[in-house]
Amino acid sequence: MDLIQAYIKHNKYGELLGMSFEVLEPGIVAYRMEIKEKHLATPMHAHGGCIASLMDATLGVGALSLVSNEQKVVSTVDLSMQFLTGVKSSDQLIAYSKCLKKGNKLIFMQADVLNQNKELVAHANGTFVFVDASLAGYSK
Repeated sequence: MDLIQAYIKHNKYGELLGMSFEVLEPGIVAYRMEIKEKHLATPMHAHGGCIASLMDATLGVGALSLVSNEQKVVSTVDLSMQFLTGVKSSDQLIAYSKCLKKGNKLIFMQADVLNQNKELVAHANGTFVFVDASLAGYSK
């Protein structure tokens, strides 16, 4: 089983939030989440933590897709986001990642989240360190 498939199998947090993704090409991931009642912080709007989780996942899997063939996994070192508009129940969100630079130890990523109307909901930058997959419990 490759590391991307192993990540999907073991990512119970993403499953809890109802997130799913597809790798479009190395570094570029489309991550989706439908906002449901379990995501709400107020009667109308989602908790920002759900959007932050979607962003971290999008950035992280984008980075993972760049190193998984080397039997490496990634861990978030830095995450910076801007929330641009509220997210409501039943909104269909999609986040796209983009690699800014892959160095010898760190990967710098960027992502945007759009709603079903293609409105920009949030923007983020993230830095990820990559390490041997065995350090995260994955076996070869």
